[in-house]
Amino acid sequence: MFDIDLLINALTTLLVTLDPPGLAPIFLSLTVGLSREQRFQVATRGSLIAFFILATFALFGDGILGLLGISIGAFRIAGGLLLFWIAFEMIFERRQERKEKTGETAVTKDHIHNIAVFPLALPLIAGPGAISATILLGSSFPSVVERVQLLTVIAASMALLFLALVIAERVDRFLGVTGRAILTRLLGVILAALAVQFVIDGVRSAFRI
Repeated sequence: MFDIDLLINALTTLLVTLDPPGLAPIFLSLTVGLSREQRFQVATRGSLIAFFILATFALFGDGILGLLGISIGAFRIAGGLLLFWIAFEMIFERRQERKEKTGETAVTKDHIHNIAVFPLALPLIAGPGAISATILLGSSFPSVVERVQLLTVIAASMALLFLALVIAERVDRFLGVTGRAILTRLLGVILAALAVQFVIDGVRSAFRI
């Protein structure tokens, strides 16, 4: 079954949660001193690792919840609230400040070859918000065919994120400080609306309204 509206909703949720424009300048700060080829390698490795992390939760996230005795309705409510908090941070620029601090810490403590794993793949790309969104979306794609569609959406989202990292220098120069602030706040409002919808769906599922 092919539901274009559901796929568009999933793609929008993932892209807003991943926030490629907001991650681009952080990626630049993480890779200061690296050549263009080295940045490409870091972006490739980080994107692939994040994809496999999100794909794992997309396929087995609901099973893990079942083992823990957590209903999908309860997780939708909790995940929606978490996504709403992320949206709140995006609107008031708190998320960007936290990402920058994470990036600065990692550069001083970790070897350059591990940047792709930490903090790029975890927690900057496949962070708690993205993982929660992926598990929530997985509940809307129950069949095998639909899960394949979800994996395709995740791959498309990661490809767009990878593209943003590759052209991060151009994106950062084009947007500027004002452009990044406007775009981040706009994405935050969209994510807040999606988060509220997750909570509504969770309440309906939990109480079978």
